[in-house]
Amino acid sequence: MRKKFDELRGLYEEAAALGEARAVLAWDQRVTMPPGGAPGRARSMSALSRVVHSKATAPEIGRLIDETWDWAQAEGPDSFEAAYLRVLKRDYDRATKLPSAFVGESAAAASAAMSAWEAAKKNSDFSAFAPHLEKMVDIARRQAEYLAPGKPHYDTLLDLYEPGMRRAGLDPLLGALADGLKPVAAAIAERSAAVSDELMRGDFDERAQLALADEIVRELGFDFSKGRQDRSMHPFTTGFSLSDVRITTWTMRGWLPASIYASIHECGHALYAMGAPAEFELTPLADGAGLGVHESQSRFWENIVGRSRPFCEWLLPRLRKYFPGKFDRTSAEQLYSAVNKSGPSFIRVEADEVTYDMHIALRYRLETALIDGVLKAKDVPEAWNAGMKEYFGIVPGNDAEGALQDVHWSQGTIGYFPTYSLGNLMAGQLAEKMRADLPDMDGLIARGEFQPVLAWLRERIHRHGAMYFPADLMKKAVGKGPEAGPYIAYIKKKYSALYGF
Repeated sequence: MRKKFDELRGLYEEAAALGEARAVLAWDQRVTMPPGGAPGRARSMSALSRVVHSKATAPEIGRLIDETWDWAQAEGPDSFEAAYLRVLKRDYDRATKLPSAFVGESAAAASAAMSAWEAAKKNSDFSAFAPHLEKMVDIARRQAEYLAPGKPHYDTLLDLYEPGMRRAGLDPLLGALADGLKPVAAAIAERSAAVSDELMRGDFDERAQLALADEIVRELGFDFSKGRQDRSMHPFTTGFSLSDVRITTWTMRGWLPASIYASIHECGHALYAMGAPAEFELTPLADGAGLGVHESQSRFWENIVGRSRPFCEWLLPRLRKYFPGKFDRTSAEQLYSAVNKSGPSFIRVEADEVTYDMHIALRYRLETALIDGVLKAKDVPEAWNAGMKEYFGIVPGNDAEGALQDVHWSQGTIGYFPTYSLGNLMAGQLAEKMRADLPDMDGLIARGEFQPVLAWLRERIHRHGAMYFPADLMKKAVGKGPEAGPYIAYIKKKYSALYGF
């Protein structure tokens, strides 16, 4: 039976290797491809996606899954073989429900939508993107119907990004999060002048920002021999293999935190992607457990580490090095306050920890309405602006800082946004457990000794790859599935001290 298992692995590896090539094309489109290359890239992505789908859904793979299933499970539920078959069977069952023509159509539409979104955002013109969004919503609905006929479409889409999660389980978690954060936001609003972020505003050389971003992620553990950092219109992470993981950042000349925290966020994703065991290479286990878990890693590093007082102690000398004269009179305490100022904001990725999940709540409301057919693509800006007024009391001045700011819908990743809030909740749980296991966690961070922090995450999260559903992985890591309590307690403790309430 081992021979048949090895045969199965060989077939999968061929499809996975072609998938890596497809990922290279997608990365290139977002980082280096000239705008005129969009039509050709859409053709290439469509053709390659059909080939990958054909390889991944070959009848031989299905036959070998059936023939080796009982043998693999007999190895034990936590064995490599049993996990390999579990994840592969789930992926195979999904893939075989999607017609090859539909897969090619989806890839071409997403490639075209990506280019249209980039142009529309530059011009702040949602009307140019609206037909592409309408197409991506239609594709998402059709995909959901192929995968689970007659079942709620959004549940099916959500499961693609957070395996095992349904709206019935998600909504109570998001409700508890909102209930916990609202009084904190209200208390901050009464004391908004207590914290200033002016020292992070000014004229910051963009080359220096990029050099600083490289140094930060290198010190956190990003291995530049197995990855690189570039610029893109919207920061993202992609992995072609365990030894080739790419991250991107952006810069805003007048707002220094943009590049710093985008890089730290994407580095968190990359550290997870680089952390799977070598034997997981070219297997279905090489990915993460789910995007909520992935976001727990990025949000943990970005906020719980990157916006902590100890990290500001470590960061301050580096700010002085890259921006001479600008931070000479700044204390670590002032820097800590500045990078944690809370208040209404237009841009999700620039939002503070207290208001960030309100941005997710808005997107969750809009994309469920799009999938349910109660909101038309062309009406998204109006609904977006109304939601911003409701949640934040502000209205975007243009589409670029409003409904066009995020890349996700152009990629067709509808069902993704809630995983950011799930990631925040999980990050709070992981931090609570880590502090119990590493009593000198703050001292380690202040000294720039990040390796013990990374090693803890490697042991609890990274080494398991995609072996377990997110809820099961969290139970292994901290003893409980996702819950809101630890994250809300973290927010209340941090911001009550910052704002004095």
